[in-house]
This record gives sequence, structure tokens and C-alpha cells, in this order.
Amino acid sequence: MRYIVLILSFLAFFNANTSAQELLCQVAVNRSRIQGTNEEIYRSLQRDITEFMNNTKWTDNVFSNNERIECQLSINLSDFNGIDKFTGTLTVQSTRPVFNTNYKSVMLNHQERDDAFIFEYVDGQKLEFNENSHLSNLTSVLAFYAYVIIGLDYDSFGNSAGTPYYQKAREIVTNAQSAPEPGWKAFEGTDENNRYYMIESILESPNSQLRKFSYRYHYLGLDRMETKIEVGRSEIASAMQQLQAVYKRKPDSFYLKVLLTTKASEFVNIFTDAPDSERTAVYNILKEIDPSSQKFDKLKK
Repeated sequence: MRYIVLILSFLAFFNANTSAQELLCQVAVNRSRIQGTNEEIYRSLQRDITEFMNNTKWTDNVFSNNERIECQLSINLSDFNGIDKFTGTLTVQSTRPVFNTNYKSVMLNHQERDDAFIFEYVDGQKLEFNENSHLSNLTSVLAFYAYVIIGLDYDSFGNSAGTPYYQKAREIVTNAQSAPEPGWKAFEGTDENNRYYMIESILESPNSQLRKFSYRYHYLGLDRMETKIEVGRSEIASAMQQLQAVYKRKPDSFYLKVLLTTKASEFVNIFTDAPDSERTAVYNILKEIDPSSQKFDKLKK
């Protein structure tokens, strides 16, 4: 009996020390455009954002250290009032490992509008977030992208499995509708590059095929290419028709634009050495979707 108790105690200790939060986030704060301020506040800002992203429990699921979702936040600051208000541009990236390889597929590579990231930060003041209210623009923006990153990752492993996390991101947008800072509202600015349109585009029914595409592309395609390259690549080629279907139905889809920006180079790498018929079919689809781009010209041989 004592032996069993010792084993259970060891397992409990082991699990407590091997479980981790969902994100493994690297944060870079660039203040080269701002002159004459104390460097320490920028180091504190970078540290506090890193701790907020990595130490917050975003889901009810248990992650091991090697399951954490790798992501990067790059904040290029353009203005600081010397007290507590910052302005800058935010770029968000995340990756997903491909099964049985060292390769990491980029899941998100998105830059917000220039100087649209406006927030208040006081050195030494804890970053607070509440799912039910908009406490600060900084933590609301960070939490929004945390849930989008998690949603994208879950969608790639299960058909539309990221829905609960996208819904949390949408709730953050709803709570921020009265916020004075930009990025949260419809009909804001001259284009749709903001958080409101991003989450609405992901969740709206015309784009449901894009989420199904993610599952087929990553789980049924990329994850099989190490051992069955032709089978995996064929699945991806077939899945490309879902992108085409979304484009025909909604050519201005914001989520489709984000996906193409994120995946363009990977598409080319996958199909550069594909059989002529497969490569040409994929090329024709991609050029129809993004006719002005020259990114896919390598597939035209």
C-alpha cells in the first residue's frame, strides 16, 4: 500500500512539473524610432508581455513543455509620451511542428496597420486581463492574439476544433467596442485590417471551408509527407480546391488574404518538384485567387 502511495505521489509530482501553459512566446520590443527615454521601461515592457503570454492559462487543457505553441510578437514602437502611453505596430507569428520532422509550418504571419497598436503601460504595474471586460488595450490585444493562435493550432489538428478559442477572441472584440483605441470596430479606417474583421472573417460561414482546409492541409497532408510524400502532397493539392471555392464565393475574404500571406512560400516549396499535372493545377488555382502576385510563378514551368 505504501508503495502504491509513493508511486501516486511521484506521478502527481511529475505531472505538476512537466505540465506547462499553452504558449511559448518570444517578444521583441523595438524602440529605435523613439529617442531620449530610459531604456529600462522598454526592457520591462518586453519582460511583462512575455510573462503575460507564457504564464497565463488560456485553456482548460493540459500541455506538456514540448506541446507548447511557439509564437512571436514583434512590437515596433513609434511614440511614447514619456509617462504611460505607447504607439506602435504589432506583428504576430506562430508555428506548428510537422509530424516526425524538424520542420515548423508557419500558421500565422500577420502585421496590423502601421501605428494602430496604441496602449498604456506603467512599469511595475501587473498586466491584468478579464474575459468579461476590457481592462486595458494592451492585455486585450495580447489575449485576442493568444486565442487566435491557439484556435489556428487546434484547427490544424481537428476539423474546426479551434472554435471555442475563436469565440473567446470574438468576446474580447465585443468587450472592446467602447474602447477609444483603434482596431476593434467595423468600418474603422480605409481597409479591413483590424481585429474585428479578422475574427469575424474566421468565424463567418462563407469561410468555413478555410478552416476545413487547415485540417486537411496540415494533419492529412503535411503530417503524412515525411513517410508518404505523394499521398500527403496529393491531399494538399485536392484541398486547394477549398481555397478556390471560398474565393469564388467571397473574393475579398480577409481570412483568405491572411492565409495566402502566411502560406505562399510553403505552397511553392511543396509543389516545386511535384508532377507536372499536379503542380500546374495548384498554380492555376493560386493565380486565380491571387492574380497580381508573382510569388507562385516558380510553379509555372
